[in-house]
Amino acid sequence: MKRSYIYLITVIAVYAAFVIVFDFFPRSTFSELEKRELATFPKPTTKNVASGQFTKNVSQWFSDSEPYRDKFMSMSMIFGDNLKLRLFENPQSNIKFHAATDDAATANDMEMEMETGEIEGYDNKLTANANAKIANKGIIVMGEVPNVRALMAFFGGPNGGANYAKACNEYNRVFGHQAKIYCLVIPTAVEFYCPDAAKSATKPELPTIKNTHSKLNDSVIAVNAYTPLAKHANENIFLRTDHHWAPLGAYYVAQEFARVANVPFRDLSSYEEKVVHGYVGSMYGYSHDISVKNSPEDFYYHIPKDVTYTTTYLKYNIDQNYKVIGEKAPYSGQYFIKYPDGSGGAYCTFMGGDSKITHVHTSTANGRRLLIIKDSFGNAIPGYLFYSFEDIHIIDYRYFAKNLKKYVEDNKITDILLSAVISRAYGGGNDIIKYINQPEGTYNGLVKGSQPKATK
Repeated sequence: MKRSYIYLITVIAVYAAFVIVFDFFPRSTFSELEKRELATFPKPTTKNVASGQFTKNVSQWFSDSEPYRDKFMSMSMIFGDNLKLRLFENPQSNIKFHAATDDAATANDMEMEMETGEIEGYDNKLTANANAKIANKGIIVMGEVPNVRALMAFFGGPNGGANYAKACNEYNRVFGHQAKIYCLVIPTAVEFYCPDAAKSATKPELPTIKNTHSKLNDSVIAVNAYTPLAKHANENIFLRTDHHWAPLGAYYVAQEFARVANVPFRDLSSYEEKVVHGYVGSMYGYSHDISVKNSPEDFYYHIPKDVTYTTTYLKYNIDQNYKVIGEKAPYSGQYFIKYPDGSGGAYCTFMGGDSKITHVHTSTANGRRLLIIKDSFGNAIPGYLFYSFEDIHIIDYRYFAKNLKKYVEDNKITDILLSAVISRAYGGGNDIIKYINQPEGTYNGLVKGSQPKATK
């Protein structure tokens, strides 16, 4: 009987503690673990209150912004790892992979000669025999602490990328009379480091890259990222704890781009190497695997030494759905942002993130002016091109509220690099075509001045 009272008191105390923490402690606003802003308390309007959406948004805010969110998630991961509830050694056990079922023979048998040379498949001899397990969201976790590597699986088939190639061709049709158009598709770490034991958990990326390049018009220049990355796979070209590549990988691809663009390029002796120690990137939050957190790495990047440059930003205001709702006045700032050791934001070293237009004016007075339209993988490329171009304009494909024809004309762009990681190139393209003719000041799909006023 006494034990029952102790048990009851313990349960009530734990429950009361959780109620106090969740109801009265300060709410979390940013998750370092998930690398994102958390939900904010919604503003009530006549429309969302009447429809019930306001109540749903409050519920989402309450569950998304709980106090000590990251600490509770980390505790859950440690508990699950210790009990071995969801981590297992065989990647084929108890999990289904919804990959495309396209006939791989079409692309595997394809032989292509491009301006960049033939792309050949990569024979993984580095990590082929490493142990592997499947974590949250089908992420492959390989190796042992403190050198664990987490790999984002690729689920696409060999017929992907055609729509992205179509977008590149459209850019050439519209801008080809004044600028050279380049198509860059970036493979990911799983293509080079996936252990043999986990091969069934992912699809090969090379067939998709070949298919994309095969759909390009002759006047669009394909940039072969695959071969230089494969040649240097024994170097730190991809981050172990983040889904992005490492800056060194971007350096080798920037070198290849400079070659096909016929512009100058400097080797790493012209750069000052910087490092952020103890970096743990996005794959900890994605995988929910504590071994990733326990395997921090060094984040190396490079700052050009003997070229002068100025950086101007146009920062966009975005809502909780990552839609552009306004913009701030242009301002000058640093291109390379210094992060302290242990910071999970080190990949934002370049430009401080994505939701902006960046213009870098360099002392390389050669009349070449580059526009890069990219996803977050592309953030690491421009810093290696300050010796190559007089001006570099950088646009993220998710955040652009101007008319691209006018932008290219006003800035006298001579080269346009369309850069996409393979997962986006697989089915993307329409999102960048729309920018060509969209009106100036298009916020959240509406032209500035035409948005309905918020109901008070």
